[in-house]
Amino acid sequence: MIPDKMMQILKCEGVVAIVTMGGDGPHVVNTWNSYIDVTRDEHLLIPVGGMIRTEANVEKNNNILLTLGSREVQGFRGPGAGFLIKGTATFIKSGGQFDIVKKRFSWVRAAMEITILSATQTL
Repeated sequence: MIPDKMMQILKCEGVVAIVTMGGDGPHVVNTWNSYIDVTRDEHLLIPVGGMIRTEANVEKNNNILLTLGSREVQGFRGPGAGFLIKGTATFIKSGGQFDIVKKRFSWVRAAMEITILSATQTL
């Protein structure tokens, strides 16, 4: 279950960092909180324009780390809350999940679907 605080963060603007592991070490890309859709079964859908290296990494190792946050949401000690998400990723290039993302973002070439394994509040 996605924590309520994380859902609040996703409704605010902020930067999301997505980390994959490649043969030469970690690789990081960014997106925006507002770009993420949450499915009924609580997967995260992220629009993909580039992310060529990210996709290549996921094909070999689908484990990902994702951080997101917003200063607009109350955290542990004041303004600002954030989460570390551990999960797995797949790249979808057709079908219902892809169509959801393509409808919002005409420029996408794929949708990254994240299955959340854990979501830990860090701020």
